[in-house]
Amino acid sequence: MNYLFTSESVSEGHPDKVADQISDSILDEFLRQDPEAKVACETFCTAGLVVVGGEVASENAYVDIQKVVRDTISRIGYTKAEYGFDASSCGIISTIHEQSADIHRGVVREDEMSQGAGDQGMMFGYACKNTPDYMPLALYLSHKLLRVLADMRHSGEISYLRPDAKAQFSVEFDGQTNKPVRVHTIVLSTQHDEFDTDEAMHARIEKDVREIVLPRLIGSLPAHIAALFDGNFILHVNPTGKFVIGGPAGDTGLTGRKIIVDTYGGRGAHGGGAFSGKDPSKVDRSAAYAARYLAKNLVAAGVADECIVELAYAIGVAEPVSVYVNSYGTGVRPDAEIAAKIRELFDLRPAAIVRRFGLKNPIYAPTAAYGHFGREPYVKDGIQFFGWEKLDSVEPLRRAFGL
Repeated sequence: MNYLFTSESVSEGHPDKVADQISDSILDEFLRQDPEAKVACETFCTAGLVVVGGEVASENAYVDIQKVVRDTISRIGYTKAEYGFDASSCGIISTIHEQSADIHRGVVREDEMSQGAGDQGMMFGYACKNTPDYMPLALYLSHKLLRVLADMRHSGEISYLRPDAKAQFSVEFDGQTNKPVRVHTIVLSTQHDEFDTDEAMHARIEKDVREIVLPRLIGSLPAHIAALFDGNFILHVNPTGKFVIGGPAGDTGLTGRKIIVDTYGGRGAHGGGAFSGKDPSKVDRSAAYAARYLAKNLVAAGVADECIVELAYAIGVAEPVSVYVNSYGTGVRPDAEIAAKIRELFDLRPAAIVRRFGLKNPIYAPTAAYGHFGREPYVKDGIQFFGWEKLDSVEPLRRAFGL
């Protein structure tokens, strides 16, 4: 029997994503001035107000919090007073203080490679063959739809769009093979300007979504994924009929409240730790990136068709306390053997992870919207972004498993 699986994404203008982007932009500015800075920064935003709090340890960095916050909000698109939240007029309160000495002693060591994890916890990475970037299909489509919508908003192609939006895809899968069969339901809620009447507004938005947005999305997809849109899908556009009040004016935003959007859309497990605003000494972030790298390279190497990797750490201890693999019965070797081989081939100490992916660089603001995974790695100004998405361990893994 076939089954449905659903994932959602939210736009860069969603209040929680506004908070994430502010936190990561502040982190980037600290790292730009001091790559050794230790930062744990969280943001709360609501109508007309942003509150930034957290703890920082840095010997020489000074960050103009007001400027970073206003620049980030402006970049997202909250630039008009009528939105109820805008870059030029919102109030900003900063309560950032010095990092706890009890935490600091665990993450700063004379020997860098013996640096301990910044906290205890477990982190998961996931990959599958549903999409070209080894991400779950429903989340992949949700992210893609919102990127198309954002491009049309920023370019002015659809002039009435405002920054806040949410997308959700329900995909039908074959119950025997677990392969996608078709797109079943699409839900898109997008913030917009006022129209003369609510009826005219809703009709115009739904028409544009059907005739402009979705064709643009489908046209950007690989042929085998585009074929899943068979024309019989259910479409809900702004189901309440109106979405003028949005962003932080419509709902409060908090850093770290969209951890499933940030990762695998519910398809893989999640350890519970958020990413944004945390420097890479926090394994909530760095080890989650390493776990995704391992899972993606294992699947790309043909070791498994679907794979989840768990890494677990103790605060102040460098080596992971456990490495777990579940290949959902698709692995070419028993899962315990795959996990043992990972330990043999990869250095999973926090300092080694940071060094491998260049995580002390100011690379984090781009991760804070549209997912931390399934992104194309790139180099800008000599700095590697999304290095954990690279497939540079495929050949070593094939050799290690005799593939």
